[in-house]
Amino acid sequence: MLLATLFFGAVAGIFTSTLNNYLADVHAFDAGNRGWLELPRELPGFLIFFVMGLLLVRLRESRIAVLAMVLTAAGALGLGFLSSGMVLLVLVIVIWSLGDHIIFAVEGPLGLKLAKKGGEGRRLGQLGGARNLGTILGVSVVWLLAKLVGDRYDLFYLLGAVFAALAGFFYWRLQLGKQDPPSRRLVYRREYRIFYAISALFGIRKQIFLVFGTWVLVSLHGVPVSTIALLYFIASTLGVIMRPLLGDVIDWLGERTVLAADELLLLAVCLVYAFASDVLPQPWDLRVLYGAYVLDHVLFALRVARTTYLKKIAVDPGDITPTVSLGITIDHAVAMSLPVLSGWIWERYGHQYVFLLAGAIALAGFFICLRIRVPAPEIAAEPSG
Repeated sequence: MLLATLFFGAVAGIFTSTLNNYLADVHAFDAGNRGWLELPRELPGFLIFFVMGLLLVRLRESRIAVLAMVLTAAGALGLGFLSSGMVLLVLVIVIWSLGDHIIFAVEGPLGLKLAKKGGEGRRLGQLGGARNLGTILGVSVVWLLAKLVGDRYDLFYLLGAVFAALAGFFYWRLQLGKQDPPSRRLVYRREYRIFYAISALFGIRKQIFLVFGTWVLVSLHGVPVSTIALLYFIASTLGVIMRPLLGDVIDWLGERTVLAADELLLLAVCLVYAFASDVLPQPWDLRVLYGAYVLDHVLFALRVARTTYLKKIAVDPGDITPTVSLGITIDHAVAMSLPVLSGWIWERYGHQYVFLLAGAIALAGFFICLRIRVPAPEIAAEPSG
């Protein structure tokens, strides 16, 4: 599981550190085009609840993870060698995105199968650290190749396909959950409504920062792909240490405190993205933006608190995988149109208003997270006599 997670992290590192530069350099995207592309890119996430419903009938989570890696590898090869026109570009991005979202639906439930009761955050944090270690590998390859041969996106994505194949191999070797009964295909319960709300908030946060946070650096400040890769390298290096520690913090303080604090920190990051260049002189504005970029990526580690919270409130253990899938669908239902709106706001009013909108949502999320409640841990009865 650690090896599979590590190599998938390498794939994620390559995609995250290169995609915005690739779209700007190869396809001449502006902010509006970049926002529109999120509609087809996130469509698999919107459909993942139904996709997982079909897959869970026949396959256990580890085999579904293998399929996800096959799709990811195919998408990477398509980006590197087949996406000469807009139609092909959209098609291969959808293929890659489908693999990406399938793995997000099963990685948490797989990790929980390896966790002891009360140590769910620690286990998912350890797996998150392995993913960050893999991300360091992927970003390091991008940085080194960019320095040696320039921005060769065909080589970047060829290596992404290789790493995806390696991750698929280790997921295939994984026998975890072989004897478990199949999960339910479709699950919706009122008891999980706070989980659904948190999933929607995460989708909004993810879209704005993965798309427009990086776009601030690329389009407004001309930051090259090698620097984006270096920033992602720094964030991932910190994540190797911080993710296991943050997992322990989740177990110690609880999901309510951790997720509420995450929303307040996110509000601070929003204000930095919105106003750093207005209130700070060069080059300090860019340095502070670099810090916000790194902090935001480190805070993404706290998303595992959603999964540990779900396990604690689950009515039936078989609900976990399909409910995680529904959470992904909900966050995409909310977030699919947001990049289009954000791109229009950026073009019409300026980037500050995109992040003011994100800050307002983060503040609302803070109050939602304060409503989180988990059942008290069961206390074993003392022996009589």
